Amino acid sequence: MTAAMIVLTVGAVAWRNGEKVTETFGRSQDDMNAELAASKAVEVDGVITKYLEKIRLVTDLMVRDIGAEESRKKALELALGLDRDLVNLEIYELDNGKLKLFRRETNERYLKSNDLDRTFIERLRREVTFPLAEIFADKERIHIQNSTLPNKRDVPILSLGVPFADDFGIVRYVAIADIRLEQLQKSFASKGARTLFLVDGVGRVLAHSVDKIAIEGRNERTSPIVAEAFAQITTRGQKASFLDPERGERMVGAYAKTDFGPVVIVETPVAIALGAAKQLVSETAFVTLKAFWLVLFVVFLLSYSLTGSIEKLQEMVLEVAQGNFNVRANIKTKDEVADLANGFNKMVDGLKERDKVKNILTKFHGSTVTDDLMKSDLNLGGSKKEVTVFFSDIRDFTKFSEGHTPEEVVEMLNEYFQIMVSIIVKHGGIVDKFVGDAIMAVWGAPKSSGDDNWNAVKASLEMRVALNELNERRTTRGHSPIKIGMGLHAGPAISGTIGSTERMEYTVIGDTVNSASRIEASTKAFGADLLISDTVAKSVEAKFILELAGSAEVKGKAEALKMYKVRGELRADGTQLLIQTPYSDYEAGHVDKVKIA
Repeated sequence: MTAAMIVLTVGAVAWRNGEKVTETFGRSQDDMNAELAASKAVEVDGVITKYLEKIRLVTDLMVRDIGAEESRKKALELALGLDRDLVNLEIYELDNGKLKLFRRETNERYLKSNDLDRTFIERLRREVTFPLAEIFADKERIHIQNSTLPNKRDVPILSLGVPFADDFGIVRYVAIADIRLEQLQKSFASKGARTLFLVDGVGRVLAHSVDKIAIEGRNERTSPIVAEAFAQITTRGQKASFLDPERGERMVGAYAKTDFGPVVIVETPVAIALGAAKQLVSETAFVTLKAFWLVLFVVFLLSYSLTGSIEKLQEMVLEVAQGNFNVRANIKTKDEVADLANGFNKMVDGLKERDKVKNILTKFHGSTVTDDLMKSDLNLGGSKKEVTVFFSDIRDFTKFSEGHTPEEVVEMLNEYFQIMVSIIVKHGGIVDKFVGDAIMAVWGAPKSSGDDNWNAVKASLEMRVALNELNERRTTRGHSPIKIGMGLHAGPAISGTIGSTERMEYTVIGDTVNSASRIEASTKAFGADLLISDTVAKSVEAKFILELAGSAEVKGKAEALKMYKVRGELRADGTQLLIQTPYSDYEAGHVDKVKIA
């Protein structure tokens, strides 16, 4: 019945004015071109923003300090290995006024899949001009260009230049990211009459509805619509009925400038734009069009009721991804979206609880052990590892405890532990446990840095200096200074989870641990704040100033242990840096479990 009514209506109004319809439709085409250009500009901004976030993440990993070198390398390998778009990222710095390559990371998997090697990247930098100096001069500038090599049409590359300024606004680094052009190109694919393309600041095509033109990186600066876009200061505009010199036909078009510089261009042949309008001269097409828009409006209303809620959920998902677990989805509709929101809330509650547990575990075991525990099943057992074990103890702690209130003792320990633990963690160590005033720490478990002995000795010397600074503050407050003994030994040990199914503890056990404890006990007998075993000394003798303290027979060991004092560091140029404090040496005393050989 509806179809019949439509036919009758169309027949009754068939004589309507076709020219008015043509004019109206022409304006509609202009508006659609403008809206399409604007929407594409927003889409391009979104894609570029995603690229910039990725570039900033990888750049941060690449310039991170050497203390996190192993974690940085693994994070970079993961970021590049899982990323199908990022081909290469280079960081440049100014060295005495000259541009210098600071670091380069290349997606080897992508190069291999295209039968390329690193020479492709070197050739790209050599043959494609990139305004590094201009980017260094302008901390706000994001430079985007098509860097496809002339004879490598099958490997289209988009390059982004991003400055990284310090707190004073001075650009310290510039990152150049080479990204596959395909993703940006896909959003400009068009099978209709409209031609869509994106040009950079000099008019070179970055993406085009015709793949070949995008890959060639053709310069469209002479195109009337492109020239119009560059000549105007407005971010959006239209140009009606201009002659396209390449096609030889009249076109209508629109442009929209993105936030990052590139310009979106939309072109439509006048013949095609108004050809459909001429078909609307008959009232049948006119009424059909009205019916179509009516249906489209109804669909829009229905879809908006769904997409509005989904967009809210999307925003909250992004919040959760950034670590905010205090969001709640308050969707009151009685449909599947409400069920999805309830599931989302339960998920956030679970993540919040998991994050809380992880933070608690980190405080007890350190981040490295916590990550290892959360990635594996909590089963009893361990594995043999080469570790460096550290023990420290406060001299005359029992006497100190008897002369002070429990509150004063706890306050002193907390201040002392706060300083010493931070130094251990800074140098890659894991605090295994506290035993009264004693600290046990480990390097090499659950993971080795490859230079555990050096890190452990370096941390011990820094603790020597930190103790002196702490004692200066204590004496200023009228408190007695603290003396400590530190011992280091390296060797095999069992690292893992021990205990029972009801109560577990992550630790290291073995003869190496016992020997380290005996070496620490020997510091009192030798009157030194730091002693290291012969095993540790042999591995670090080229980097530290060592002095043979002697040998001692300790309880539980058949052979005497040879121990060394550490007096300071050896610089790279061969000079010595003595690290001594008033508390480095003190009067030797008797130790029951230690007999000097």
